[in-house]
Amino acid sequence: MRGYLPDCDIRVPASLAEALETLSREPGVWTPFAGGTDLMVVYNAGRLEATRFLDISRLPELGGIQEDSASLVFGALTTFTDIQNCRAVHEHFPNLVKSARATGARAIQNRGTLGGNIVNASPAADTPPSLLAYGAELELVSPRGLRRVAYDRFHLGYKRMDLAADELVARILVPKPPGRSFHYFRKVGTRQAQAIAKVCLAAHARIEDGLVADLRIGLGSVAPVPARARNAEAAIIGKPLAALPIEAARAALLDDMSPIDDIRASAHYRRVVTRNVLGHMLRELANG
Repeated sequence: MRGYLPDCDIRVPASLAEALETLSREPGVWTPFAGGTDLMVVYNAGRLEATRFLDISRLPELGGIQEDSASLVFGALTTFTDIQNCRAVHEHFPNLVKSARATGARAIQNRGTLGGNIVNASPAADTPPSLLAYGAELELVSPRGLRRVAYDRFHLGYKRMDLAADELVARILVPKPPGRSFHYFRKVGTRQAQAIAKVCLAAHARIEDGLVADLRIGLGSVAPVPARARNAEAAIIGKPLAALPIEAARAALLDDMSPIDDIRASAHYRRVVTRNVLGHMLRELANG
């Protein structure tokens, strides 16, 4: 059974200030949306509980991709197509391009937004593992002002976020990788495209003098939230490329996951496949 559209009240604020004032005046009443691609899935399934929506898709303050010497700054309304069309993203963040390509069909990529992918808070979303691997920060805006949150601290539990009822994600700040870098992205799904991930892993490593000076690994579909593989990272950081303890990292990865059985895959499958993907990533890293 589908939702009943006449029951819904949709407002289109003329400015960011108006949007924030509406959220502040009636906290928890209005649900912001932009592309609406995740919203329509719930609506078509007849499981959309919210009825009052704030269409923020036309707010120029939340758009655009800006580059400076240290980072790229993505407006929350940046679409997956915008990401794929931006030269600077290809140059500095290839994992983010790959994850944008892996998200839905072309129509979804044209409408779906990076901010929406974050605040929908699905543990199976495609861009969050890449954002975790690149050490992204979120800039949140409210009538009280701006605040920044490290993305790896934003998701507090399944569908729970460090986001107040009167706040919006305004921008996503991603620092440019310094020095020699290694990038890896792998999504495992039923099909090559238009499939929700059974397992997703993104990694970024910084190499100095033949050692793994830093490593961040982002995981999707194996925990209640998009998660860092901190135990696996710790097993590799500081180790020489010529002698990476791959099996130790694969064993440590088990403590970074809490997968479930669902319609897409079993928890056992996710544990086995995620460890296999990690092993493949580390062998690529070792081979330069």
